[in-house]
Amino acid sequence: MKGLFITLEGGDGAGKSTQIANITKFFEERGFVVVHTREPGGTPIGEKLRDILLDRENSEMTAVTEMLIYAASRAQHVGEKIIPALERGEIVICDRFVDSSIAYQAGGRELGGMVAEVNRYATGGLTPDITFWMDIDPEAGRARASKAGELDRLEVEKLDFHYRVYEGYRKISESDPDRVKRIDATRSVEEISEEILGYIDKLLAKQNA
Repeated sequence: MKGLFITLEGGDGAGKSTQIANITKFFEERGFVVVHTREPGGTPIGEKLRDILLDRENSEMTAVTEMLIYAASRAQHVGEKIIPALERGEIVICDRFVDSSIAYQAGGRELGGMVAEVNRYATGGLTPDITFWMDIDPEAGRARASKAGELDRLEVEKLDFHYRVYEGYRKISESDPDRVKRIDATRSVEEISEEILGYIDKLLAKQNA
């Protein structure tokens, strides 16, 4: 079996980490090798860039600078970690990928089509096999995130920014429904997990057909 590339997307407080843990357990119990990673970050270079991106002291960072740093981290991530794992037949589960840049930089920062173009170069056109968009209202998500700890540079942005991000995700899910599965993240952990694992079962069955 070739490797699988699974991504989870969504705003702050959507519950991605919990579901990533559940997906990881699902595959490991079936004997798969799982690579759990995140963006920005995922590699030593990427983690250094993550610190720059999320540091609240970097409030003067321009939107284009932000976009390019995300893309640089992603290019390293794809080349160093994701593609080698997929070529080994492993399951790569990534917390955020290109869809985040489309939602946050193209949508939230209103940079438009240049974001997709830059990321085509950064990824070499790599696309996830399936993406789960954890859909939660930005205000509710921020309330959850605030309880979890101090907010980072993007999390502290005004709500209108986060509603533009949300709209970006909505457009992505509507434009690519075969890949992007909208998941109602307001439900219980168990209900969400059952739906996600159902989609994964179907994906595995299709791949093995």
